[in-house]
Amino acid sequence: MATTELQMSPQLEQIHGEIRDLFRALSNGFQRLDKMKDSNRQSKQLEELTGKMRECKRLIKEFDREIKDDERKNPAEVNKQLNDEKQSMIKELNSYVALRKTYMNTLGNKKIELFDMGAGVSEPTADENVKVASSMSNQELVDHGMKTMDETDQAIERTKKVVEQTIEVGTQTATTLKGQTDQMGRIVNELDTIQFSIKKASQLVKEIGRQVATDKCIMLFLFLIVCGVIAIIVVKIVNPNNKDIRDIPGLAPPAPSRRLLYLRDPQ
Repeated sequence: MATTELQMSPQLEQIHGEIRDLFRALSNGFQRLDKMKDSNRQSKQLEELTGKMRECKRLIKEFDREIKDDERKNPAEVNKQLNDEKQSMIKELNSYVALRKTYMNTLGNKKIELFDMGAGVSEPTADENVKVASSMSNQELVDHGMKTMDETDQAIERTKKVVEQTIEVGTQTATTLKGQTDQMGRIVNELDTIQFSIKKASQLVKEIGRQVATDKCIMLFLFLIVCGVIAIIVVKIVNPNNKDIRDIPGLAPPAPSRRLLYLRDPQ
């Protein structure tokens, strides 16, 4: 259905034009995909096309919201035409989804799972998808497409939560590592301080040891001097007439022995 045949608001016309541009890009992209021989290039092309389909799904949802917002303003016939156009776009998007799955099965590439039907459930083949789609009515195709897009949104939200949790764990780990690094730095500084204190203490002990040794030598010399003086005094007392030993200054020589004479009275 051409855009000029529909009565749309400026916002709807802009969204509708963007969706049609994406459909043309998808058509050209799958045509280029047929000409590619390298499986790596084909996988990369499929990823780009998947991103365009994701954007197209978002725009279709936005188109549906705008229709519901303007439903009371538009006549019933216009609303019917807009809903038919929406179902047509969803059907066209589902056809590209089925085509994408066909290429994925051909390449054996399971990395791009935008329209995944859920973990643990085997996906139908491309031929089965085409048969099922051909046997479904427009409303069923719309419901199926909306359900698939909702499941894709849920998968994306789960992926976002996992990424956020990973970022949070990484942040906590970085904070812990920073704290441990700071603590190790403080420990190294304390060890340096302790080592410096040990060196100073060793030097002080050596100085004290030298002082003690000097004091012991001085005390030994004093002891020897005292012993010599005592020996000289003893020798002088025992043998005062020994002229080989000089008198000690300040020490008086021993007094000579005196004899007392006893005189008898005459009778």
